[in-house]
Amino acid sequence: MNDTLSFYDGRITINPAICNGKPTLRGKRIAVQTILEFLSAGDSDADILEQYPSLEQEDIRACLRFAADMMDRRYDLARVA
Repeated sequence: MNDTLSFYDGRITINPAICNGKPTLRGKRIAVQTILEFLSAGDSDADILEQYPSLEQEDIRACLRFAADMMDRRYDLARVA
């Protein structure tokens, strides 16, 4: 049984066995959150790709699309614990 979810042509994956189920890039142990944090700190795409040479430019774009899609959802604060 495959418990992996995949988005954006497999660029973003969620697998309970990798990084505690956080969204990662292509099943690698590089969390989407990590890339977003680098971007929010002002790092350029080139800086990130230098730090993570196994990534591609489209991986960074997929992180941004994933974050934007998450913000497009409705959240019920009464259910947040």
